[in-house]
Amino acid sequence: MYKQFYGLRQSPFEISPDPKFYYATPLHNEALASLIYGVKGRKGFVVTTGEVGTGKSLLVRCLLQWLAKGQISFSHIFNTRLSALEFLQYFLADLGLPAGSNKAEILIRLNQHLIGQYRRSSTTVLVVDEGQLLDWEVLEEIRLLTNLETAQQKLLQIILVGQPELELKLDSPGLRQLKQRITFRCRLQALSEQQTRAYIAHRLEIAGANSHAGNLFPEATLAAIAQHSRGIPRLINTICENALIEGYARQIPEITPEMIHQIAVDSRLQSTQQPELICDSFNHNELVNDLFSTIESSVPQDAKNVTRQERNKDGPDL
Repeated sequence: MYKQFYGLRQSPFEISPDPKFYYATPLHNEALASLIYGVKGRKGFVVTTGEVGTGKSLLVRCLLQWLAKGQISFSHIFNTRLSALEFLQYFLADLGLPAGSNKAEILIRLNQHLIGQYRRSSTTVLVVDEGQLLDWEVLEEIRLLTNLETAQQKLLQIILVGQPELELKLDSPGLRQLKQRITFRCRLQALSEQQTRAYIAHRLEIAGANSHAGNLFPEATLAAIAQHSRGIPRLINTICENALIEGYARQIPEITPEMIHQIAVDSRLQSTQQPELICDSFNHNELVNDLFSTIESSVPQDAKNVTRQERNKDGPDL
């Protein structure tokens, strides 16, 4: 609706997690690298948590693209309101295996599949989203799945993603055995004001903003967006998308701070606690560059060039 008016090829602030718009802050880069390293290093179990809207879904989508490009067998479970048996059945069905009607049959088929992948010098990855909603019984089944291994490495790599409530579950005494098996544990953080400004500029550029469209959000407007979004990418997208629609309706070339304030009031934006990221010691930039060199073949050439330039430049980014 507003794309032609503002000189854009596509909507820059869609909420859906599109890897093309991934903008790597050092913290998000490291979180993504921990997921990649957990798979490549056959580490077995990686946990990533973060508040609502901080970029977990986009990290998962980038990882899934990398797994698909690398022809690595994986299952992505995004609806976790399942019983233990339903969880295992969904897992097998998503791998393309017969689900089975009982647990013994399921585990036999799964073990055969994992060994087959191992003999092909590959692995299998289980990505579980919305992990904070998992029942205790399902979490125990996940722990037992980590026992599937050879003498040298884990046969199944498990990525558990969720909101901070997941951390509380994992820290409970009843799950201490599961907690001890976690190799990497990352927690996402919202963007700083400087990163918020860079994030908006990046998404506009990927969407095809020309020199005029690049001035859509003046400095005062960017400050208002950072204030009301508190650096949460999903809220930034929501505010900016609504602002562009409002600006188009008014036929004005620039988004004003007053428009942002009104959108924040209408959206009833509230404060939320900002989490932190626990850093790891490996070379996360090298791993993330490897991921994008694998998946960039599916990205249009012009967007590919912009993404590579943004990812390699110094300074804070997402």
